[in-house]
Amino acid sequence: MESTSPAHPVLRTAAVHGLITGALCIAWVLFLYLTDNNPYGPKRTLSDFFPPIAAVVSQVLLRRYYPAGPGLWKAIGVGIFTTLIGAAVAATGLYTFAHLTGSGLIEQHLVEARQLLASAKALYLKQPNGQQQYEATLRGLATTPAAFAQDEFAKKIIFGLLLSIPGGVFLRK
Repeated sequence: MESTSPAHPVLRTAAVHGLITGALCIAWVLFLYLTDNNPYGPKRTLSDFFPPIAAVVSQVLLRRYYPAGPGLWKAIGVGIFTTLIGAAVAATGLYTFAHLTGSGLIEQHLVEARQLLASAKALYLKQPNGQQQYEATLRGLATTPAAFAQDEFAKKIIFGLLLSIPGGVFLRK
């Protein structure tokens, strides 16, 4: 009897959905760049929602290989692997984009980011330790392609894991 399911459905499902998610994140940055928006600015963070959505979609689609349900570890695992792969592809894409477009675009972003922070300085100063928070935010601005890639990877991982674990628990059966 021949089976039509792949040899490793968890890894295959995670790889397919992770790669697609990473490609969508890269496409979003390119879309922002081509429409004369700041590809490093706040609009870039809209793509942070792609990995959690992809993790849950991969968990739902994994169920087609297991009629009785994939079980807790497979359901959580496919979500985590999807998130990891998507975050790695997105970070690699942003790193490559930052190298290809050069430092001028990063400098332009830093000018805009500093202006936004300067306009919000009064809000920082109203909070306890506001001056320290403001200075830490200024120091924490990404200034290199590697720093942007690290930021991209971290945000995608955090949001993806926050949804993959409860999603896996819910979709285990």
